[in-house]
Parts: sequence; structure tokens; C-alpha cells
Amino acid sequence: MTIRIGAGAGFQGDRIEPAVDLAERGELDYLVFECLGERTIALAQQARISDPAGGYDPLLERRMRAVLPACVRNGTKIVTNMGAANPVAAARKTRAVARELGLAGLKVAAVTGDDVLDRIGGYVLDETGAVASALGERLVSANAYTGIAGVVAALDAGADVVICGRASDPTLFLAPLVHEFGWARDDWTRLGRGTLVGHLLECAAQVTGGYFADPGVKDVPDLARIGYPLAEVSEDGSAVITKLAGTGGRVTRATCIEQLLYEIHDPARYLQPDVVADFSGVTFEEIGPDRVAVSGAGGAPATGRFKVSVGYRDGWLGEGQISYAGANCVARGELAAELV
Repeated sequence: MTIRIGAGAGFQGDRIEPAVDLAERGELDYLVFECLGERTIALAQQARISDPAGGYDPLLERRMRAVLPACVRNGTKIVTNMGAANPVAAARKTRAVARELGLAGLKVAAVTGDDVLDRIGGYVLDETGAVASALGERLVSANAYTGIAGVVAALDAGADVVICGRASDPTLFLAPLVHEFGWARDDWTRLGRGTLVGHLLECAAQVTGGYFADPGVKDVPDLARIGYPLAEVSEDGSAVITKLAGTGGRVTRATCIEQLLYEIHDPARYLQPDVVADFSGVTFEEIGPDRVAVSGAGGAPATGRFKVSVGYRDGWLGEGQISYAGANCVARGELAAELV
């Protein structure tokens, strides 16, 4: 038995077209949209304060309209954290979109429990060294990086679309594997391997060359049409990372290694809600064009603790950006930098 999981987004504003391509041509069992970051969950909480019916991903409706018809037609389930600060409202919106598209009987689940704003008052914040309650009304949000339990329960109940808030990024990919393969919650090796798959896919085009690309040094073909990745996962947790034929980018041992090391503090102890994953023995083998076999991850019992992302009002941020494209764009960008 092999489960095919595709990454439909790696951040909130990610492109929609590659996800549609995966939904239509990927022969997927699951399409996962990972769209949350520390900044975006705080912004979502602010949006919900302004509008109690809001607070979910602003592209939720567009994404669902784009992929739901193909997903329903092909039997592909969707798992996403686009619920952000309001998974229940996001689920209602998704059901409304499905009805408008004539997709009757679609089961949509909302997974809650990550919002812990009312529970952190006595905890010391790493950034400030003070207890959270000292922030008073400046405190906007507190969201725990939750594990697989809620998502697996929703899938076990027959959900076609599962929408959660601030789950751990690899959780979105690990949960379908636990559901499909029936992995035990203390099978640390398989949980570690599933976490590896999730970590490689969670940033979408990063593993297909977007993170790897360094023009003139590490060239990646057709970045403008870069394809999003998918994994073919076996029951033992080993996998093949690949992408759709005809899309831009590349999947190689090198692109996978760079993504493996992305945002990892200790590769031998990657702390997750359900397992402490061990990536120190991971191996990558190129078995064909844009096909990399992944194996060797392990795991140990989880710590029993959850990471919590806290957002609070504190000062001001100014940001400026200039974008250049077309012929000689690098030279023009260098000239602008000199002028500044």
C-alpha cells in the first residue's frame, strides 16, 4: 500500500495554480495546504478581533474553489491549517463553497484546541523573561503547535476536508499517514519517518528547487513554473519525493538535503508534539529523474510539552521592498542598491 500526499502551499500567499495541477494530475490521496507562520497567526487573531466571523486564511475561498472539484472527482482529501484563528468559520465557508459548486455531501471538519490565550498567563516568555500576564491588553494571541490527534479523529470520522489552526507543520502530513496505515501512537520509528516526510513537503516548492536555487551557482530550470512536490509513502514510512512531469524545478538529493536542514535546531532531536524525530541517519538516493528515495529517520518518545507562539503589540515595523524582473534585472538591482 502506498499513500500519495501532495503539498498545495508552503505559506499563506503561495500560488494556487500548482496546487490545482496536483489536484487534477497528481492521483493524490491527500492534498495538504500549509499556510501558517508565526506572523500570520498573530495577524489572523487580530482579524478575528475586528470580525468574529473572520480570522481564517484570506485565500481559503479562492483555494477551495480552485481545487475542490478536482479533489472530489479524484477522491483526494484535503488537510490544511487555513483555519488560522478561526477553523470553525473556515469550515463553514468551505461548506458554503462546496454547496455553490454543487458538491453535495462533502464532509468538512474543523479541529480546534490550539488557542491557549486564556491559559498562558503564568508562563514565562522566552523572548522577554517575564510572565505572559505582564503584557496585559497588549497580548493578542497564544497558539500551541498541536499534534495529530484532532486531525486523525476527523479523518477516522470520514471527513473529506480537515481544517485546523496552528498545528505543527509536519502534523498535517503525519496525521493522514497514521490514519491510513494505523500506526500506533508509540511507534516512534514510523512517527519519526512520517515527520520527515512532512518536513520535506511542508514548504512546498522549497524542496523542488525554490530553496535550493542560486542562479549561476545552483541553477534550477523553469523556476517561473516550478512544480509543487508530492510523496509516495510506504507503510514502513519510507518514501519517494517527486513532482509532476512537465513542471519546472527539480527534485534531487541536494534539494532534499537543503530542505531537511531547514529550521532544524538539532537533527537528532527534532521536537514535535507526537514524537522527537531523529533525522541524523537519513539517507537520500536518486532513483530516477526528479525521484528521490528517502529513508533512515527514527524517533523517540515525545516530551509531553507543546511549543506556543505568542503575539503581542510592541512598537512599529517599517518595511520597504523593490522588485526587479526581466532582462538585466540583477544588474539593475545592483545599481539601485548602489544608488541607495
